Amino acid sequence: MVNQTYINAIKYQKMTIKKQKIANSKAIALDAIDRSLLFHLQQDARLTNAELAEKVCLSASPCLRRVRELEHAGVIRQYVSLLDPLKLGLTVSVFIQVSLEKQMRGALDTFENALMKREEVMECYLMTGDSDYLLRVVVCDMQSLERFIVDYLAKIPGVSSIRSSFALKQVKYKTALPLPS
Repeated sequence: MVNQTYINAIKYQKMTIKKQKIANSKAIALDAIDRSLLFHLQQDARLTNAELAEKVCLSASPCLRRVRELEHAGVIRQYVSLLDPLKLGLTVSVFIQVSLEKQMRGALDTFENALMKREEVMECYLMTGDSDYLLRVVVCDMQSLERFIVDYLAKIPGVSSIRSSFALKQVKYKTALPLPS
């Protein structure tokens, strides 16, 4: 009897966690003021609360409360500074398609965990289609890219093929997300 109660408690706990994950992944309803706050913060996250409040026609206290609510809800994940890669000598931008031998959870986790450690990997997407992953990698020169591919990427267990495409020119780059109306 005790074992069944314990098992039911575990099942309930897992179900509750699953419901929380589903709830956290759902889109949050935004009103016009929320969208305006997010628009202005995406343009300049260094705005003071007073400047932001003025732009969205609120007083400072309600403005700060709304921003805190958006942060708490996870709509605002973090604040960052965007750096110019060319001024840092990061002149090579490459998209790398990676295929794995097997698409099983263990192999996917191994690959994803290995990439989390690499600073030159700016983005990584699990894909459908011809390859399993698409990476965006930024490095200072071809030798650095060769070292990354040969000495690291190709040595991750389960990698079966690697294909690279170099970006000749960045036509459009933005970080601001489109806001639903």
